[in-house]
Amino acid sequence: MKWKEVRKIYPNQFVKFKILKSHVEEDNEYIDEVAVIGPIDDNHATKELLASQKGILVYHTSKENIVLKIRSRIGLRRAIR
Repeated sequence: MKWKEVRKIYPNQFVKFKILKSHVEEDNEYIDEVAVIGPIDDNHATKELLASQKGILVYHTSKENIVLKIRSRIGLRRAIR
């Protein structure tokens, strides 16, 4: 389902979904298609997001597009003795 459709069905609320299709441009990932799991109460959105597994997101439908910032892994440095 396209994000535009999700926004019409669940206006102005958090929605939990699985990412089905996305593309990367520079250092951003744009989500193209999702499978909706269901609406999430505002009071539980952060808890649901933190408990989610890979490929599952919680996002608010007030946002026109789903854009995720890609961060490169930063390793820990340590002194070799």
